[in-house]
Amino acid sequence: MTSSLDQLSAGTLDWLGANLDHFDPYAAGAGTATHQQAAKAVLELALLRHCSIWTGGPHGERLGGATALLRKLWQRPEFPRLFDAHPPSAPTYGLAFAALAPDGIDDTVRRATLARLAPDFLSPAGKSPLKRMEIRFYADKAGASHTIEPYAGLVGQSPLVTLTAATPGDAAEGEAADGDTAPLTDSEGYSLTHAAFFLGDYGRTPTGLDGDALAHARELVRRMLDHCVGQDRWDLAAELVISQFILGLDPLRTPSGAAAVECLVRAQRSDGAIPGRSAALMASPSAPAGEFFRKAYHTTLVTALMTLVLSSGRPSWHRD
Repeated sequence: MTSSLDQLSAGTLDWLGANLDHFDPYAAGAGTATHQQAAKAVLELALLRHCSIWTGGPHGERLGGATALLRKLWQRPEFPRLFDAHPPSAPTYGLAFAALAPDGIDDTVRRATLARLAPDFLSPAGKSPLKRMEIRFYADKAGASHTIEPYAGLVGQSPLVTLTAATPGDAAEGEAADGDTAPLTDSEGYSLTHAAFFLGDYGRTPTGLDGDALAHARELVRRMLDHCVGQDRWDLAAELVISQFILGLDPLRTPSGAAAVECLVRAQRSDGAIPGRSAALMASPSAPAGEFFRKAYHTTLVTALMTLVLSSGRPSWHRD
């Protein structure tokens, strides 16, 4: 890794490890105990651990505490009940819980959670292409039966192919004056990155994109990444760097990817945290610990994930 990536990786992983009590809904005085995103935070931590296994590198020691916490939570029957506080997301959370279970645990809770999923949730009916990709991604990892079509049938319908960038003429009144029209809306930007994550399994598998479709996706990511760097949009910038890697590029060798890594280095605090989703939304340095955690954990975790993915090396099919 480069010195910048080393700094980001060590700092973010150490900060996450030092704040595990805020992830644990059952820890005394935990910041997430009354935080409505408690379940989401834990599942994101589980995804980081899951990806760390195949990316390799000297990350195990820094993630040892997180692994121990996840092993305990995945064996608590009451933990999946937290998903019920988010009715629209509860089935997806349950499926992700089953997919991201640590190895070697009593999987009674995992199997019970999977058994509660309604069969129609695991079917394509009424779901967008992106949602179908997400369900297939987690269902395949969980070993759950489903009727979602293969990725080959979804890739052409994915946001990586169907989205188009805005032009300056598309700017809303007042936006054109600053010369920085966003190529995509926030929602579209996250759809773009998540489609890459699901199709490419965070860099483990080919996306199925090639030719003009691949060039189109790379250009969308580049334009949105340049915009995010210019606006100090840290969390989306980290996700877009991961997307560049998934799309077969070396982000550290692209101007937009290298600029994004340096942007994140500038944002990183001395304790390793990235203090919010963006400069505009960052936590105050004087914020109480729980409030700071709620604003900082997601972007810090996504940045840590970015460093793991970029340091993993490339399989032979992932070269131009």
